[in-house]
Amino acid sequence: MEIFEFISHTVFVLLVGYYVILSLQWFNYKLERVVFHFNRYDWHLFFFIIPVFSYYFLGVYFWFYMYLLFVPTLFLWYRKLDKKLIFTARVKRFFTILLLAVLFQNLLCLATNVCVVYGVIMPLFVAIFISMLFEKILFEGFKKSAINKLKKNKKLEIIAITASFGKTSIKNYLYQMLSTKYNCYMTPRSVNTLGGIMKDINDDLPDESEIYIVEAGARLRGDIDEIAKLLNHHYAIVGKIGEQHIEYFKTLENIRNTKMELLNSNRLKKAYVHVSANVKPDSKTKVFGNEIQNVSSTLEGLCFDVEIDGKIENFFTPLLGEFNAINILAAIHMCREKMSMEEIKTAVRNLKGVEHRLQRIDAGGKLIIDDSFNGNLEGMLASYELAQKYDGRKVIITPGIVESSKEANVELARKIDDIFDLVILTGKINLDILDKNINKAEKIILRDKREMEAIIGNSTQKGDLILFSNDTPSFM
Repeated sequence: MEIFEFISHTVFVLLVGYYVILSLQWFNYKLERVVFHFNRYDWHLFFFIIPVFSYYFLGVYFWFYMYLLFVPTLFLWYRKLDKKLIFTARVKRFFTILLLAVLFQNLLCLATNVCVVYGVIMPLFVAIFISMLFEKILFEGFKKSAINKLKKNKKLEIIAITASFGKTSIKNYLYQMLSTKYNCYMTPRSVNTLGGIMKDINDDLPDESEIYIVEAGARLRGDIDEIAKLLNHHYAIVGKIGEQHIEYFKTLENIRNTKMELLNSNRLKKAYVHVSANVKPDSKTKVFGNEIQNVSSTLEGLCFDVEIDGKIENFFTPLLGEFNAINILAAIHMCREKMSMEEIKTAVRNLKGVEHRLQRIDAGGKLIIDDSFNGNLEGMLASYELAQKYDGRKVIITPGIVESSKEANVELARKIDDIFDLVILTGKINLDILDKNINKAEKIILRDKREMEAIIGNSTQKGDLILFSNDTPSFM
């Protein structure tokens, strides 16, 4: 019996540890976010609280619960996840520390005959504490290495970009435009945290780069300030500011102040700041946004005019979405430091869309618009206005707006109800709000994303426009 309990207890702690480290990885290893900002507290209940309490209070019956209920439920839950645990070096170190902690505790209990039951909380606490302490030491070493690498490249100019929404698009458009003339490198995908940027610099930034374009994100005050101090960049772009991540920042003013931390660079030559930041221009800060006019968006492309130095300049791009005009405008202003107006116009005409951001796909007689990485109210509404111009049947797949207000989702739902014929609702967080405010359109509630392909195949037909509007992992 002792051997059975020894092995079973070890397995149990490792399984609970799996849930803990997965939750931490989802939230960038910020424990307070897992505790206070988790959107699926029922998972905490089923895979942490109930199992741990059951272990301490069920006695010998716990093993029946563990093998007949906890393990199968955890396995089935894991299979349904669309964002599974990535076994990084950090995760492997965590499991190594956890295994050593639980084995040490169990062997100590066996040797001394003191323990009535083996502990669960203590080895988890030890593993989390030692792991975070060890990662902090490694983190400081990686940071120093990244700073030294940036200093070695004397010719390298760094452009940092932030915004409540659109920063990844601005980064991609600016990279495409500057790459027509310079050796550029940008942070990949949506890498925008301090740790991700440090890893990118250390592992992937080419030594021959002339321009490094970096996306900076934040969930707390001070996040962007840390990035600014790491990069000590030459140029800053602060795009449009809105209520994205309002649940973390509480007020729009906190969001604005956090985004403006991007100007905290000792080498800053110029900053381009959107009018939504409500800042006054000065010798280093140019405010942009009001000079754009005559924006026209169709399913074929985007046209807009910009007043520059008292002259109206005309621009066309094959990109979709009226909101993209502001993102391109930010890149245009930055490019004026490095390129002629004709070079800029040519680059804008040849821009390619960012994957999953109003990406047009023609397949099987259906027009598919993949806007699954667009998660803000203004951008999503603009994509609906674009879809409204389509003559055929219109279908939307959406979870609504994640990490935003109830009012924003109500406004979104009413717009959806006005435009779309079929609405497929995904995710749990906004389901009640959307369902209550969408009345005219046909609705399908998708509770398991694995069924999406079959539902779309059975519910759509040739000639339909299908819009994937925002996406969210299952833990949201």
